[in-house]
Amino acid sequence: MNELTVTLDTASAVPLYEQIYEYIKSNIQNGKIRCGDKLPSTRALARYLEVSRSTVELAYEQLLAEGYVESEPCRGYFVSQIEELYQWKPAMEKPKGKQCKKESVYQYDFSPRGIDLNSFPYGIWRKLSKEVLCDDKAELFSLGDSQGEYELRETICRYLYQARGVNCEPEQIIVGAGNDYLLMLLSTILGKAYKIAFENPTYRQAYRLFENMGYHTVAVDMDVRGMRVDRLAETGADIAYVMPSHQYPLGIVMPVKRRMELLKWAAEKEERYIIEDDYDSEFRYKGKPIPALQGYDREEKVIYIGTFSRSIAPAIRVSYLVLPRPLFEAYHDKCRFLSSTVSRVDQLIIQRFIQQGYYERHLNKMRALYKSRHDVMVNSLKPLLKFCRLSGENAGVHLLLEFPAGVTEEELVGRAAKSGIKVYGASCYDIECAERKNATILLGYANMQEERIKEAVGILSTVWEDCRLL
Repeated sequence: MNELTVTLDTASAVPLYEQIYEYIKSNIQNGKIRCGDKLPSTRALARYLEVSRSTVELAYEQLLAEGYVESEPCRGYFVSQIEELYQWKPAMEKPKGKQCKKESVYQYDFSPRGIDLNSFPYGIWRKLSKEVLCDDKAELFSLGDSQGEYELRETICRYLYQARGVNCEPEQIIVGAGNDYLLMLLSTILGKAYKIAFENPTYRQAYRLFENMGYHTVAVDMDVRGMRVDRLAETGADIAYVMPSHQYPLGIVMPVKRRMELLKWAAEKEERYIIEDDYDSEFRYKGKPIPALQGYDREEKVIYIGTFSRSIAPAIRVSYLVLPRPLFEAYHDKCRFLSSTVSRVDQLIIQRFIQQGYYERHLNKMRALYKSRHDVMVNSLKPLLKFCRLSGENAGVHLLLEFPAGVTEEELVGRAAKSGIKVYGASCYDIECAERKNATILLGYANMQEERIKEAVGILSTVWEDCRLL
């Protein structure tokens, strides 16, 4: 082989040697240049392509380095024997009809998981970050305590007692990067010999996580008071995963009587536990926040989990797990060697943010903001309330709209989508087919300005108005 029909693009940003290299490599891979074929000498190819000899030499050196060609003294360059080791195949074309769908772009999104990121306290966070980093403490950049810094755990402990009625010591708290990590850590602590019961519908992220880790999971339907304990007892479950202060997605607040029934169920057997996910507990607009279930626990049965991701920002990734004392020994035996997943710098910023009163002021600001949006949403929905039922108000950052019999969730979501509005059906959160007679839609308002809420609900009122006639 004395020449190669390489077409070089001198105007391209890709270097000439790289164009030569890519041409030869691709031809070797697809079999057009075969094993044992001799390549032109660097002098001959440079003359043919009208480039400098050093350009060709760079291309050959790269091919040599990657093993596509071999150099034989006094003979030249030959293609290596690689075709028998691996069958090079071109990228397969996507079959027609199975192309990835382009994600729809919506003008309005009533996400029930949204938060207002524009209200993040940038100035305060910047100030605290500077304070922490100006201390010039080298130890801040070491791994630190695997449970989280003691000072932060002590601060969280005081906050949980004052705000949520949680009774614990700093030694019981584990700080981690998000709820997902802490639930995986909890799986290691507990072992896999447990059957876990979930409310139906539920927070599917937690359900999927435990299911994928190999746990036997079951669904328990709810009534207006939360998870039905009689149904729970029938499942043979050892652990109940609940959100008693503001259930997601239905927004149910579990009353004291049902909480006592749940605690009684857990106390009946030694190895039974309750995982309390204190979701959205900070955002309540009528009366005081509901105390945590853990505060009523006298038998060390409640595993409490909370996060700052909802109240501050998702990217903060700081959550905390409060272990009952009987599980703490298992944590020490199985997990104490694991390093903390939150940097000491971030932990210290969070600690100062809470300790210096900024967190409480931020929560008060966000409650007022969300309360205003909540009220705008409720007022805007009045035309639909002539035939729909509203629930889940006075807490959290989303409402539920239940439609009369005969209207399908698919129809409601589809009509909204055609008008550029994304809404969420309650069935998306079902583990099994729930005992829900009527179509229910979730409408989140945290990440929408008040004027946009009015505009979007006005459109929904129009497109859903005739649903009562279906």
